[in-house]
Amino acid sequence: MYHSSELNEAPVVAVAHGDGIGPEIMTAALDVLRAAGAWLDIRPLEIGEQLYRQGHTSGIAPEGWDTLRRARAFFKAPITTPQGGGMKSLNVTIRKTLGLYANVRPCSAYAPYVATKHPGMDLVIVRENEEDLYAGIEHRQTDEVYQCLKLVSRPGCERIVRYAFEYARANRRAKVSCFTKDNIMKLTDGLFHQVFNEIGEEYPEIVQDHWIVDIGTARLATRPEDFDVIVTTNLYGDIISDVAAEIAGSVGLAGSANIGPHVSMFEAIHGSAPDIAGQDVANPSGLLLAGVMMMNHLGQSDVAQRVHNAWLRTLEDGIHTGDVGAEAGIGQTVGTCAFAAAVISRLGQEPQKLAPVRYSANAVLEIAPVVRKAPADRQTVGVDLFVQWRGGAEDLAAKLKGIEGGPLELKMITNRGVKVWPGGIPETFCTDHWRCRFMNGGGSIDLNEIVALSGRAVVAGVDFIKTEHLCTFDGEAGFTLGQGQ
Repeated sequence: MYHSSELNEAPVVAVAHGDGIGPEIMTAALDVLRAAGAWLDIRPLEIGEQLYRQGHTSGIAPEGWDTLRRARAFFKAPITTPQGGGMKSLNVTIRKTLGLYANVRPCSAYAPYVATKHPGMDLVIVRENEEDLYAGIEHRQTDEVYQCLKLVSRPGCERIVRYAFEYARANRRAKVSCFTKDNIMKLTDGLFHQVFNEIGEEYPEIVQDHWIVDIGTARLATRPEDFDVIVTTNLYGDIISDVAAEIAGSVGLAGSANIGPHVSMFEAIHGSAPDIAGQDVANPSGLLLAGVMMMNHLGQSDVAQRVHNAWLRTLEDGIHTGDVGAEAGIGQTVGTCAFAAAVISRLGQEPQKLAPVRYSANAVLEIAPVVRKAPADRQTVGVDLFVQWRGGAEDLAAKLKGIEGGPLELKMITNRGVKVWPGGIPETFCTDHWRCRFMNGGGSIDLNEIVALSGRAVVAGVDFIKTEHLCTFDGEAGFTLGQGQ
């Protein structure tokens, strides 16, 4: 056996063969791992399209959660999510339910064996996995306006940023780059950037920089060699990791880890490709490399190293599946099963031109629990009243002035975030969704004042949708100004 685990029992691994090409590539990946000496207690798990069609809206049955909770790892092939009908993303559900807070995607070039314009590319994207816009909290608020809430927490930021730095340290990565859009989203993305700076002080040996996500993504696409480890929020990470995988050579080669404190999930980043299912042409590499990450995570770094190096040697020998071979124009195109067999035949060999992989025997990252800070002194100083209104800003302001009372006075109206009263201009396009800010002239207010304002709005026929309290935290504003204010 080729394993470094000191456990008396093999680690329990839930395995889902998935949909489309999933069963083919999972069989191939498991064949390679077993041939390399992987020591696993495999528990089959049914998920995906069939479960959706049975009425399980998240693609997993209740008893499936018991299997996952007993496992140390979940090895998952791609699945098919039926369109429409209120079906939820299984990946998002699993990540959030089981606390898989860190998504890790290595993106490396394998030139000249896989065609790429960036032969020196070798980076890792660490993506926050549970919050941001992927909280999935959406509302239709008016006839014309829909809302999606972006939720970013300090504990969530601290966990993912610390994971990125610990990953860099453990894997001898020299630099960590943070991607945000905090020039626009000053509170949410601003928090992520602030936490990056705070935690970064504990890792002085690692080079650190920050990029606004749009120019950072442009630089990633043109000069990926400028990056080593990138840490970012959920949506940005989802986008840039696919960008990085594609420019490295192929999304089909990319594996992914979803790390949590109890169980972790490992998968390819591509979909189930039902159009080529059952034809023995799918590339198992992405899932196989996810399996390499899984073996390293489980402490069987010797297995991970043997498989990864054999896979690299297979590429060097010109053996590839059709999705990556055509552009390179070299070697022999084979099917799924033959590719897996080629890797197995090279176990124990190392690449001669590509750099061999070395995995540490102590590769499992131990991340310290987040220490929650004491609650801040929170003071309510005003309220944003959100209103549906089809008229103009001046007429709305006149109506709202009539419901002022107590300490609350109308200070500002915005439409789609832009200040339109007082001092708006007629060129500003407005929808039927208005934010109307009432503030106290100084100091805090009692929440009963907000209730009273809402009551007066009802009596006056103001069609308000919701309220958002305006608070300070230890004297610092917990809300932003209107654009143009």
